[in-house]
Amino acid sequence: MIKLYGTPPTRVLRVMWMLNELGLEYELHPVDLMKGEAYHKDFLALNPAAKVPVLVDGDLVLSESAAIQLYLAEKHPEAGLIPGSIEERAQMYRWMFFLVTEIEQPLWRIAKHTFIYPKDKRLSQDIELAKSDCKQMLAVLEQHMQGREFIVGDRPTVADFNAAYTLDWVNEYELLGGTPRLQEYLKSMYARPTAPMRIAEGIAAVDG
Repeated sequence: MIKLYGTPPTRVLRVMWMLNELGLEYELHPVDLMKGEAYHKDFLALNPAAKVPVLVDGDLVLSESAAIQLYLAEKHPEAGLIPGSIEERAQMYRWMFFLVTEIEQPLWRIAKHTFIYPKDKRLSQDIELAKSDCKQMLAVLEQHMQGREFIVGDRPTVADFNAAYTLDWVNEYELLGGTPRLQEYLKSMYARPTAPMRIAEGIAAVDG
């Protein structure tokens, strides 16, 4: 049985979506980051970086949500979530790396300077810079998605299940204004029956 470590609203949702899409059974092992459970000895043995999610599939222990998504899709090629042609695979990787480095990173900066760092280390000016950086890169993705239903090709790939979560995170910071195509895309992706809970639901569950 696959084991998945992490708790919504974190990027564990990306992996849960892939598992749902592939119809795979798994055990979810909650990790309360606010209580420091990621720094417990047993968890650090799985991921010394003290980050979630972590997937355990037999002898394989794998961290980093995008890497886990790709692993699951490659292990189950029958689902067709990785393009067959090398050209389309290259584009899938391109946009996944773009999402992780150009859009997700400013989101992390906002999070760190909003509630993760101690109050005396938070920089309000970096929040504004991060928002500006994020909006610039969202404009690039907005342009790419004109006339497209999915990130690459004519069917969903791993990039879409990465992008939808990332854009839901963007939505939490109210940065999707001016990107009508991305708003439509986000809505359509979360209308899929395999979609996990939204980030807002995960936050509400933790706060509740």
